[in-house]
Amino acid sequence: MIPRYTREEMGRIWTPEVRFKTWLAIEIAICEAWAELGRIPKDALDVIRKRASFSVERIEEIEKVTKHDVIAFVTCVAESIGPEGRYLHLGVTSSDILDTSMAISLRDASDIIIRGLEQLIDLLRSLALKHKDTVMIGRTHGVHAEPITLGLKFLIWHQEMSRNLERMRRARETIRHGKISGAVGTYAHVDPRVEIYVCEKLGLIPASVSSQIIQRDRYAEYFCTLAIVASSLEKIALEVRHLQRTEVHEVEEGFAAGQKGSSAMPHKKNPITAENICGLARVVRANAQAALENVALWHERDISHSSVERIIGPDSTILVDTMIHRTTKLLENLVVFPDKMMENLKLTRGLVFSEGVMLLLVEKGLRREAAYELVQRNAMRVWREGGEFLEALMGDGEIMSIVTEEELRGCFQLERSLRHVDYIFERVLGQEA
Repeated sequence: MIPRYTREEMGRIWTPEVRFKTWLAIEIAICEAWAELGRIPKDALDVIRKRASFSVERIEEIEKVTKHDVIAFVTCVAESIGPEGRYLHLGVTSSDILDTSMAISLRDASDIIIRGLEQLIDLLRSLALKHKDTVMIGRTHGVHAEPITLGLKFLIWHQEMSRNLERMRRARETIRHGKISGAVGTYAHVDPRVEIYVCEKLGLIPASVSSQIIQRDRYAEYFCTLAIVASSLEKIALEVRHLQRTEVHEVEEGFAAGQKGSSAMPHKKNPITAENICGLARVVRANAQAALENVALWHERDISHSSVERIIGPDSTILVDTMIHRTTKLLENLVVFPDKMMENLKLTRGLVFSEGVMLLLVEKGLRREAAYELVQRNAMRVWREGGEFLEALMGDGEIMSIVTEEELRGCFQLERSLRHVDYIFERVLGQEA
């Protein structure tokens, strides 16, 4: 049987030993199907099951001569079986083995990635609830905009990663297709029932139609999904990097005892995990581009895709798995500074409440353009000259002829700006919020 893997064993999926075990499982399943159809003697099948084995070293030795890995593998296994080895690989082509094997590898890799996403989503949910009322400034274009809460950031990431989980589940099903249809997909020398048997036994779906290969739009979708997941993880890491900047310092990565930030500057605490995640995302996206290039092949198949997939298959799945768990650890150990968040929110001396003032003036009967101009001229004076925005507004006779001091002060209440946060949480998380 083909082994199942935990997250820590992601790398094992792509080792030669496991790859050849998977190939052997496929070859034996083909023989079993042929035996049921009467093409292979039952006693020959018994011998194949009992004796079939391989040596990675022997396969590599044969491949130096054949320059063909599947032929080297089949030759090696046939040597271990004896005369009954002639029934191996009966009526099938190399891509029947390679593509069916790749479907199994990517499916198993998906299961590990999916479990990692589920853990990250659970963490984001708990962080969102924990920081639902941790007030901070929201930024657009990197400039202070209006108040938000840290919990809303986590809630947004929670929802995005939940969408990525669904994408991965769909991609797993898209990639979970095998084929045992022969050299150009016509079943010229293999019974379609062999394909049905093999795929059912190995937990795959038979491709409804194939050429010599499974069509690479399936692979492109899969690797593009990995790229989207990686980009979302980069989004989280990039935000941590921004918020850890010295001038902001609203959060920071955990810093272990004995950890060093710089070989030259002992004071440094750098967001190295977040930067690592951002860098790895670039590789995963580049691999998605390579998968897209593999969709168009010559006629029923050429080999230009093969070398690419031998790289991007292990690289992208291992990298995304690594990124998920580094992001999880990053957020588990994240240090949050609520006091600094409040200090930063007050940096503009109340300017972040300008929209509420403008809308108040509109409600009092001013045209929006006129209200905007009145508020903006006071805001620009605060930018230039300093002082408190509320005081500047209260010193503007044109504004105070329209509103009362109490109404104006009401626009500067955090509770007013954040009064619908509970509603947002309830809409996303339901009663748990």
